[in-house]
Amino acid sequence: MKNVSLILNAVLLIAVIVLFVKVFGVQKTQNGKVIITKGDTICGKKLPIAYINVDSLLSNYQFAKEANESLIKKQEDSRLNVNTRARQLQVEMNEFQRKLENNAFLSRERAEQEQSRLLKKQQDLQELDGKLSQQLMQVQQKLSEQLRDTINSFLKIYNKDHKYDVIFSNTSSDNILYAVDGYDITEEITQLLNERYAATKK
Repeated sequence: MKNVSLILNAVLLIAVIVLFVKVFGVQKTQNGKVIITKGDTICGKKLPIAYINVDSLLSNYQFAKEANESLIKKQEDSRLNVNTRARQLQVEMNEFQRKLENNAFLSRERAEQEQSRLLKKQQDLQELDGKLSQQLMQVQQKLSEQLRDTINSFLKIYNKDHKYDVIFSNTSSDNILYAVDGYDITEEITQLLNERYAATKK
């Protein structure tokens, strides 16, 4: 999947560059600026593209950090709940086994009732574990959607002034193998998102 994304991003970047070559007649690049000729005039122009390092953005964007902390706490609480009940059940099962070995039950019917109760409790615990895992997945999906929507809606506002044709996402330098510093807008976007998020909490 990453390879497909890398290839698509590379093709898109090449298409943008080819378009500029055809329209303006590109001569050479210097420090992230493309030297173009239009008629008899030579001028320097930066391509209207940028990229955001998503890993860096998520590790420094306050909303993403708080969402991640909230999810981790829910996971820990869920795991603690299941583990506590599992330990209780194990104690009861050990006690049942001890009574069975010592013929402590008054009748076979009584032993079977206790065994059925413990098996039902075990089944309920497994169902609870599955239900809690499902709930955590739903919470994680909802937080991911909120985060994506927040960033995407902000970029639309941001781009009204900055007029980028394309803004790439880059994860762990998987998609963009090399770019001059001028195309990386991660720090600026992170700062603006944090300022916006802080304003909503006042």
